[in-house]
Amino acid sequence: MKKRIGILTSGGDCPGLNAVIRAVVSHATLTYEWEVLGIPYATQGLLERKSEILNVHGLELHGLDPLLSMGGTILGSINKGDTEARAEEAIAGYRELGLDALIAIGGEGSLAILYKLAQKGGWKLVGVPKTIDNDVPFTERSVGFDSAVNTITDALYRLSFTAASHDRVMVVEVMGRDVGHLALHAGIAGGADVILIPEIPYSIAGVCRHIDNLRNQWGRKFAIVVVAEGAKTPDGESRVYTDAHGEVRLRGIGEYITDQIARCSGNHVETRVTVLGHVQRGGTPSALDRLMATAFGKAAVDLVAREQFGQMVAWQNGQVVSVPLEDVFHNSPRPVKPDDFLVQTARGLGVYIGEVAEVES
Repeated sequence: MKKRIGILTSGGDCPGLNAVIRAVVSHATLTYEWEVLGIPYATQGLLERKSEILNVHGLELHGLDPLLSMGGTILGSINKGDTEARAEEAIAGYRELGLDALIAIGGEGSLAILYKLAQKGGWKLVGVPKTIDNDVPFTERSVGFDSAVNTITDALYRLSFTAASHDRVMVVEVMGRDVGHLALHAGIAGGADVILIPEIPYSIAGVCRHIDNLRNQWGRKFAIVVVAEGAKTPDGESRVYTDAHGEVRLRGIGEYITDQIARCSGNHVETRVTVLGHVQRGGTPSALDRLMATAFGKAAVDLVAREQFGQMVAWQNGQVVSVPLEDVFHNSPRPVKPDDFLVQTARGLGVYIGEVAEVES
């Protein structure tokens, strides 16, 4: 009998999700002649027994293929709700849709929830990692990360001109939750003078000293500071706010750093803060994200064909491999290591990225 596989996107959106969907549908239908059901809004679709048959020609528009370059996800996504409390309903939804397997595209949090459901309900699950935070273990990159780095890099380039024109210190707060991959990569690519991430302690005095050296020793009257939203104050406090739904979210460390720089300069240095927010999730996927998304989608279908379930596709050494989902969750999230090559690269370029003595101790 013809296989019927489901596909869904879960967690926060990012560029490249549609490219994964495109690859899964194309490979599953053209190579294996399977039926692919798109499940809208992740587990919500399972709870409501909703699905849509996807085929390669139905994804085209007058012969054109828009999914390769379209941001977001045509299936919709959610990153809230108590799915585990309605586990039995979701498990029943999988069965009632008649699925032989499920390909889930998500971050480490979403995949962990789906893996628990799969274990409980006997689902045949394959995971595809996506997150702009790039914190999924055992994969060098996740879908969406490269595109977000490019977006931030472009923003830093634009802000550099207005910073230079007014002799200002521009502080840019970027996403990343509790890891600093996004800030580190984009900070280096965008020519930041200071990069502050959760994994490496810093001091306000060290930041100010570095900015003073730029002005006094090198004649640079402006500076770009990139700070990850999950970076804490030197006292170890996270900056958060509570939204209208009662959810506690990270935000405010950029404003804190901005105020502290102004104070330690005696208010002689003009500072501004920019919180990039959800603009980092938008736009079209980069060429690298399209390539990875396509390779991931094809590999995920092949895992289903070989009946290798409970696996996640991963990018290692320029190729796609598979790793057990259980190993992924036992090692999540993947932080930036203080002795990381890129950390040392940044320091070698004269970027302030925390106190070396504190890291070594």
